Amino acid sequence: MKKENSTGISFFQRYLTIWVIICMTLGILIGRFLPGIPAFLNRFEYARVSIPMAILIWLMIYPMMMKVDFQSIKNVGRNPKGLFVTWITNWLIKPFTMYGIASLFFFGIFKAFITPELATEYLAGAVLLGAAPCTAMVFVWSTLTKGDPAYTVVQVATNDLIILIAFVPIVKFLLGVSNVTVPWDTLFLSVALFVVVPLVAGVLTRLIVTRNKGLEYFEGVFVQKFDGITTVGLLLTLILLFSFQGGVILESPLHILLIAVALIAQTFLIFAIAYTACYLLKLPHRIAAPAGMIGASNFFELAVAVAIALFGTTSPAALATTVGVLTEVPVMLLLVKLANRTREQFVHKA
Repeated sequence: MKKENSTGISFFQRYLTIWVIICMTLGILIGRFLPGIPAFLNRFEYARVSIPMAILIWLMIYPMMMKVDFQSIKNVGRNPKGLFVTWITNWLIKPFTMYGIASLFFFGIFKAFITPELATEYLAGAVLLGAAPCTAMVFVWSTLTKGDPAYTVVQVATNDLIILIAFVPIVKFLLGVSNVTVPWDTLFLSVALFVVVPLVAGVLTRLIVTRNKGLEYFEGVFVQKFDGITTVGLLLTLILLFSFQGGVILESPLHILLIAVALIAQTFLIFAIAYTACYLLKLPHRIAAPAGMIGASNFFELAVAVAIALFGTTSPAALATTVGVLTEVPVMLLLVKLANRTREQFVHKA
């Protein structure tokens, strides 16, 4: 079962960058030659939340939440060091290093190419990515690095619960420092819609199906039915998002590259921090690799959704989070190779 699931997901993820480029091109063409489509869809919103985007994002996140076994949290105390690395890296380091690196690049190194107004919104998008550590995608990276699947589940489950508490205050604080006004109600609504609702739905679905059909049926048959839905949801979301962002992209294609440079620098830094910490704590590679991957990758679905809710579908902040999708997979695959090549350094800790 796990082999089939991980293979199916990893196959798509290996070529996700290509799909993103295709969707970006299609979205830009729609925005350029069929502007009535994004204009029509923009009419459907509530409390600045795009209803069409919300539906598509639910299609992505709900199947991911079903795969997380929150009952695994009872095993937290068996080997807590790896969890401490994950928690500290994700919530006490990553959001603030993202803020620092993004500020350095957007307001310093790239100030000749980016206006202060755009830099502020790009920074906001980067902050949203930095405050949303990866959840379901970690299972892919864990599999590719031969990580401990049971321990990875615990890391992801606890991370998802911390998001409920930590995401809003961290984002509010960092955006406040950046002089970006963010209404509390919109932030809480975004977390409720894009984390709480799919999380509760996923947990209830898992409990009901497992109780009636058994765990083997749920993991081997039921969950696989949703893999295609997740893919379709992601691709349609990207098409819509890039149709909204088409004008900005065509006017400033260089900015895509500049944003990517900042995000990639942050990704490598966070991986190095978590991975090195695990090595110094003498943790086995099967725990160290996933710990590094969780901090390095992002819950970009949540970041995109909140950016749209806070700043709008055509905002530079939403564009910055979208660039996170574009850079995620190729960079993470490089880190997978790095982790696999350094496996021998952890042999004495296995």
